[in-house]
Amino acid sequence: MRVLLVGAGGVGTAVTRIAARRPFFEAMVVADYDPARAEAAAAFVDDPRFLAERVDAGDEAAVTALLRRHSCDVLLNATDPRFVMPLFRAARSAGATYVDMAMSLSRPHAERPYAECGVKLGDEQFAEAEEWAKEGRLALVGMGVEPGLSDVFARHAADELFDEIEEIGVRDGANLSVEGYDFAPSFSIWTTIEECLNPPVVYEAGRGWFTTEPFSEPEVFDFPEGIGPVECVNVEHEEVLLVPRWVEARRVTFKYGLGEEFISTLKTLNLLGLDRTEPVTVPGPDGPVRVSPRDVVAACLPDPATLGDRMRGKTCAGTWVRGVKDGAPREVYLYHVVDNEWSMAEYGSQAVVWQTAVNPVVALELLATDAWSGSGVLGPEAFPARPFLDLLTAYGSPWGMREQ
Repeated sequence: MRVLLVGAGGVGTAVTRIAARRPFFEAMVVADYDPARAEAAAAFVDDPRFLAERVDAGDEAAVTALLRRHSCDVLLNATDPRFVMPLFRAARSAGATYVDMAMSLSRPHAERPYAECGVKLGDEQFAEAEEWAKEGRLALVGMGVEPGLSDVFARHAADELFDEIEEIGVRDGANLSVEGYDFAPSFSIWTTIEECLNPPVVYEAGRGWFTTEPFSEPEVFDFPEGIGPVECVNVEHEEVLLVPRWVEARRVTFKYGLGEEFISTLKTLNLLGLDRTEPVTVPGPDGPVRVSPRDVVAACLPDPATLGDRMRGKTCAGTWVRGVKDGAPREVYLYHVVDNEWSMAEYGSQAVVWQTAVNPVVALELLATDAWSGSGVLGPEAFPARPFLDLLTAYGSPWGMREQ
């Protein structure tokens, strides 16, 4: 397997450090708009299978040419969601398998944004599913931790733990803190704003997908391994759009443990219009310039990839499932916890980006060994869960299950 990894930020860099320990691939080309980042990521692992290139992720033709020049048969997208579609189409043009960790962007309903879906996450990609299938090509979408491992948990629950599923609810929480910062998100603020301020999507059998107000339906969820109770709220996320396509459940939700301070900050950004992606004109030393307010917010905050030495605590991603097994009610929480102290000591990557990065590497290995195979635009739920969960454990990062 020859892989083109596009994006050498925190997640992309963690991908290289995890993959370097595995023998399943022949080469990994690390490409980024900033060549210094790509070179640093490739050089750190000190492995001749890795090399660096510069590419603009928004330039479909350039990415296609890069795939062909290095004879890459897989494109792994580690950029933010703005670049999903050009990279998705570049992979198809080059005849390569495509893997991402976040799907194409949504657009709220014009008249009823907090009741009806407009363009949903992944709609642009699923619109091309038939063409991918006809060509015998695979696009594996949403293969990070959330979405990704959380979807694998949903499939595992359906296959092995339940006869009927009433509700699948992804629940994400952490007790991470960052020393020296009053506000320092542990993941891309650009993506976090997108997820948290868009109308959350809920799925119900018989009703389909619908939306609610941001931060709706607050609940306190008790997270394992010492994290404890965290207030979680509805957030737009890919699992709600993926799980019902392959797993039968009466209701699917995603709730994120944000905390009161984080929610307040996001609401303020929205109130001031600083969550917008449309450029505004501002004065510059050489005259007026056009800049996206959200990009300004991101530029003013520390890079999450650089915060590992200051972070303390654990992050938990997991899937809560309620239903029936052998005629009796059952409720479980399938989860994956990463301690920042461990991920920094073992890989030099902070917990949130490492937890995101390990899952696409596991998926690539399953594809390389034909343990997973398919064609079309498929989510993680479309594949058997057990091989993934066993291999994740073999990577030294076991998952857990708690009966509720």
